[in-house]
Amino acid sequence: MKYSKIEWTDATWNPSTGCNKVTSGCKNCYAETMAKRLQAMGTPGYENGFEFTLMPDRLELPKKIKKPTKFFVNSMSDLFHEKMPFDFLDEVFQTIEDTPLHQYQILTKRENILEEYFKTRKVPKNVWLGVTVENSKTKNRIDALRNIDSEIRFLSIEPLIGNVGKLNLENIHWVIVGGESGHKARPMKPEWAIDIQRQCDEQGVAFFFKQWGTWGEDGVKRSKKANGRILLGKEWNEEPEVEFIF
Repeated sequence: MKYSKIEWTDATWNPSTGCNKVTSGCKNCYAETMAKRLQAMGTPGYENGFEFTLMPDRLELPKKIKKPTKFFVNSMSDLFHEKMPFDFLDEVFQTIEDTPLHQYQILTKRENILEEYFKTRKVPKNVWLGVTVENSKTKNRIDALRNIDSEIRFLSIEPLIGNVGKLNLENIHWVIVGGESGHKARPMKPEWAIDIQRQCDEQGVAFFFKQWGTWGEDGVKRSKKANGRILLGKEWNEEPEVEFIF
């Protein structure tokens, strides 16, 4: 567990690591690149590189943090991966229920497994449940998410690699948008991001613009830091309102 540079969270918690590609948004996966680098460095927990691996020794880590924290789960895997045993998931969610002072932002591209798991289980009140929507072809994930009873439901529209078109944001509380980073990054057109911001505004949904990524608003390739995160003349840092339990 470590504090995170990801703009929309405080820290990351990875009770599993590793994944495999399921849709076009996975093509240039940052986690795969990072996992291989950590494996080469001999970092504990990455002996298997990017092969899906359970990390039972990490299950209790959030209990050691006494300050209310937003955790992104998982930054280096997908909690609802096909190889994830439901009994291990139960242990993950038990830790979440045992730490109501924290908020847990869980993001998946596997909406079918997400639905299956929560058919017979309740989502803890301190969970933000999210799905990735990288283009119009993956909008079906929104309907799956909408049908699950969660205090907060969110969309991670990153990397935004295509026009998502019209969005039905009913019962969605938060939308994150960001361009892709890395030397093989695909550009995000400004009009795609602007259209999503407009739809969030019209439907009363909190909007967070994470970054332009490797390609700037002007279509020039630079570092993601140099391209920044200004959209329509401002930073967008909206979040849903939640109360931490002290």
